[in-house]
Amino acid sequence: METLHLLWSFAKVGLFGFGGGPSMIPLIQEEVVDVQQWLTKDEFLDAFAFGNALPGPIATKMAGYVGFKVAGWPGAAAGLVGVTVPTILAMIALGGLYLRYRESPAFEAFLRGVRPVVVALLALVVWEFAPRAFGAPPQWLANWALWGLGVVAFVAAARFGVHPAILIVAGGVAGLTFLR
Repeated sequence: METLHLLWSFAKVGLFGFGGGPSMIPLIQEEVVDVQQWLTKDEFLDAFAFGNALPGPIATKMAGYVGFKVAGWPGAAAGLVGVTVPTILAMIALGGLYLRYRESPAFEAFLRGVRPVVVALLALVVWEFAPRAFGAPPQWLANWALWGLGVVAFVAAARFGVHPAILIVAGGVAGLTFLR
């Protein structure tokens, strides 16, 4: 029964996760943390951080992890099928329409409208994770080392193109070395 629940929960994410893996994170968080309460916000943040250090799409890693935590291997399979099959079917069904109408002004306008919403949802995830990463106000001002680590990681990624996995491992090493 729990595997069917996982399948349905992640199928909803797969159906409405426009923009790919990163855009699915707010949907996964809503379903997994707020609706189903399979993970706490801290557990979700830890899984998200760890998942970003591994190769592959983040949405499938999160689905597999949550599914396994909730219902073992059958749950992991249900989460993975739920998050991937709707997207695969939609790509097959809508791929032809995209190829036919991609130059259409209406289609281009639709995508222009979707993009800022996806970015806003990602910003919401950042907003919700920030107190767990830097400390809740007013302590966050005192956590200058955490802010410095975040700024260095941002600059390294944005300016120098350092791979996220390298930054995550470096952050873990910095935590072990300086933040005990």
